[in-house]
Amino acid sequence: MSDAINPAVSYPIPGALPSLTTVPQARFLDTLAILFGVFLPTIAKGVIIRRPTMLAIADRLDLDRRAIRGMQRLRREYGSGPVLLRIPGRSLAVVLDPEDVHRILAESPDPFATATPEKTAALAHFEPKMALISRGPERADRRRYNEQVLEAHRPMHHMAEHFVEVVASEARHLRASLPQQHNTLDWNDFSDAWFRIVRRVIFGEAARDDHELSSIMAKLRFAANWAFLRPQRRNLREQLLARIRSYLAKAEPNSLAGMMAHIPATSLTAPEQQLPQWLFAFDPAGMTTFRSLALLASHPEQASMARQEINTGSGPEPHQMPYLRATVLESLRLWPTSPLILRETTGATVWRNGAIPPDTGLVIFTPFFHRDNERLPWADSFSPELWINEKPDPQTCALVPFSEGPAVCPGRHLVLLLTTAMLAELLADTQVRLKTPTRLTAGQPLPATLNHYKLRFELT
Repeated sequence: MSDAINPAVSYPIPGALPSLTTVPQARFLDTLAILFGVFLPTIAKGVIIRRPTMLAIADRLDLDRRAIRGMQRLRREYGSGPVLLRIPGRSLAVVLDPEDVHRILAESPDPFATATPEKTAALAHFEPKMALISRGPERADRRRYNEQVLEAHRPMHHMAEHFVEVVASEARHLRASLPQQHNTLDWNDFSDAWFRIVRRVIFGEAARDDHELSSIMAKLRFAANWAFLRPQRRNLREQLLARIRSYLAKAEPNSLAGMMAHIPATSLTAPEQQLPQWLFAFDPAGMTTFRSLALLASHPEQASMARQEINTGSGPEPHQMPYLRATVLESLRLWPTSPLILRETTGATVWRNGAIPPDTGLVIFTPFFHRDNERLPWADSFSPELWINEKPDPQTCALVPFSEGPAVCPGRHLVLLLTTAMLAELLADTQVRLKTPTRLTAGQPLPATLNHYKLRFELT
C-alpha cells in the first residue's frame, strides 16, 4: 500500500472491537476519478434500460476500458481490500478483491442486503414489492415464490420442451420476415422476435402481440434509470400491473403465469409485482444472445464447434447444449449486463484492511472482475472453455454473470435455455456473417464495450 494513502481513522462501530479502524478512505481526487470514470459512464449508459446514444458514445470512446483501468489504479494505490469513497451524506465502499466479491454474495442478504437505497429508488418505479428490494419476511416469501415458479434449482425447467418450441416458431417467423434481397438481421427485428418469445413464455399465446405491454414496461424502465431524480409514474405502473393481473386471471397452462396458479402465495407475496422483474431481466438476455451471435460470427473455429453441437445434439439432456451455454456465459463475462452489483451492510463488518460501518453501500463493478487483464490471461479473449473445462480459482477470479449465493438470479437456468435455443435456431443450416464493422476479430483483444444496437448480420 502506498505511503501516500490516508491512514485509516478510528470509527465507533457497534458490535466491533474498540481498537478496530475503518478501511482506507480514498483521497478526494481518487474518489472523483471513480465517480466520473466508473460510476457516471455506467449509469449514463442506462442501468435499468440502455440509452442508445450514450451506449454509442461509450463504445466510441472505449469508456468501459477506461473504467477498468481506473479500478486497477485504485487497487494499485490502496491494496486489495475495500476502499471507502469520500461522498458527503453517503457511506459507499468499492470492492477490489475477488475473495471479497464471493464473501459479499455468499452472505447476502444479511449482513449484505440486496435492498440498497439506490436499487430501491430505481426498481420501485415499476416493481416496489419485488423480492430484490424487499427485506425480512417479505423478501424471504417473495424470493421463495420466484424460485418455485422459475424452478431455480432445476437445470432444466419442466416446461422446457414447450418453451423451446416457442423459440423455434418465433425464430422461423423472424427469418421468414427478413428482406429476401439481403437477409439482414438487425437489433430491431431481433428484439421484436425476442419479446414475442418472452411474452409467450411468461403469459402465453394471448400476449404474443401485446406490444403495448412491452411499451409500458420500457417507459417505466426509462423513468427508473433516473431513480431518485424522477417522480414515479404511478398511473402508468398501475396500467402495467392491471395488464399483468388480467393475464394472470386467465392464465394459460403452458406459461409461467399458468404455473403461478399452482404455487402458494401469502399476503406478503404480491405475485403480480414479481413478473415485471422477469420482463425486465429478459431484455438483457436478448442483448446477450445478439452479442453471442456476433462472437460466433467473428470466430469461425468456435462457430464450427457450436454448429457441431447443434447438429449432433451432444448435450447430456435434450435442449441442454453445453457449448452454446458456455458461449452465452462468456458473452456475459465479456460484456456484463449487470455492471453494478450493489449491497448494503446491515451491521458492522470486518475486513482484512479494517472495518466498514453499518448502512454502507458496497459496489461490485463486474467489468473490472471479468476483464482484469492485469490478472486474467484470457480477460480480452473469447474463451467458452472457461465455462466447460476450466474452473477458475475463486481466490483469484470472480466471474458472476448471474451473481451467486443466496441472491443468485433465480431465472438463470431459464434464461440460458431460451438464449441457447435462439442461438441454435439462428445458426442451424445457416451461415451468419457480421456486416457491421466492429472490433470483433478472432485472435485480437475484444473491446470492453459492444454496442448491440449497431450489430448487423447477413444470414445465408
